Order: sequence, then structure tokens, then C-alpha cells
Amino acid sequence: MTKGAETRQVILRQGVETAYRVGLGGLTIGHLAAATGMSKSGLFAHFRSKELLQLEVLREARTEFIDSVIRPALLAPRGEPRVRELFERWVECGRTRMPGGCLFVKAAAELDEQDGPVRDQLVRDHLDLYDSCARMFATGIAEGHFRDDADPLQFAADLDGIMLGFYHAHRLLEDERSEARARYAFERLLDAARVPVTT
Repeated sequence: MTKGAETRQVILRQGVETAYRVGLGGLTIGHLAAATGMSKSGLFAHFRSKELLQLEVLREARTEFIDSVIRPALLAPRGEPRVRELFERWVECGRTRMPGGCLFVKAAAELDEQDGPVRDQLVRDHLDLYDSCARMFATGIAEGHFRDDADPLQFAADLDGIMLGFYHAHRLLEDERSEARARYAFERLLDAARVPVTT
């Protein structure tokens, strides 16, 4: 990696952490300059505008989430083990307040009424996450772990709902049972999707 690329990576990582605290709307070149100790002109040379900075920070957050949650889950055996690994990694992301994953939760509420390229990118990222969840679940149908008539996209939506509830309860409400509640909901979701046991 070149010196310029290394510097850019450091800036983006700091950008993810800063946006996690102040929101994407609060993330400015000036704010990031103060956080990194760089000059505004130096940062402007990298990003040119607040919007481009926000888009690059979102891209970095996406990469962090994929590397920490999606890719490790894909290494697990197909079917239910893969879905379980996805859930475990996602819970860990929320429990440790990983900036990349948590930024998407914060940005979703922040940008839902703000049209533009940043919101459009956030929508694409969320739809990609749904697609990844649905595909992992679909391997469980193929492996005979889940019912043939189970809907992978419905499973993805339900799992996302569980995780959003977990983030809310864990972070805002500081509910000590937030993880236990999420695990209970996840097990019920799997139970509802499993192939019935015949006797």
C-alpha cells in the first residue's frame, strides 16, 4: 500500500469512528481534520466535498462489517450452522459497539428522510445485507435444514428486526437481558423455519 493509500485508510477509519459518535450529518472535513490532526486542505485534497467524504466513510463501514460478520459466516458449513455464525458475529458486532456495524443503524434513522446519494448508498448497503442473509438461509433449505416453503427474504427481514431490537435495547435502554432476548427470538425464528420432525 502506498503512503497516500495508507493515509487515506487511517482517515477513513477515523471517519467511521467519528461518524459513529456524531452521525454522518455531523461528519465534516473540519471535524475529521481535528480528529486526525491533519489540515483541512490536506483532507479536502482527499475527498473534495462533505458528500464524498460521507460516501467513502459508508464504504469503509461496509467493508468493516463484511470483514467482521459476513465473511466469517460464509466460512461456516452451509445451512443452519452458517446462519448461526452470522447471528453470533452480528451480536458480537453490537455487543462490542463496533463502529462500522453500529454506524449503519445510526445512519438509517438519520438519513431515512434525506434524499440524495448518501441515502441511496445506504439503501443499497441494507438491501445487500438482506440479500446476504437470504442467501445464507437458502443454503439451509437446500441442505434440508429448513422447510422448502420457507421464504428467505422474510427470514432476512425477521432477523434484521431482531438485531435492530437488540441494538436498541442494548445501547439505548441498557437492558441487561437484551442479548438473551435476542437469542430467544432467534431460536424461535429458526424453530419456525425448520423441517417438522415426523414420528
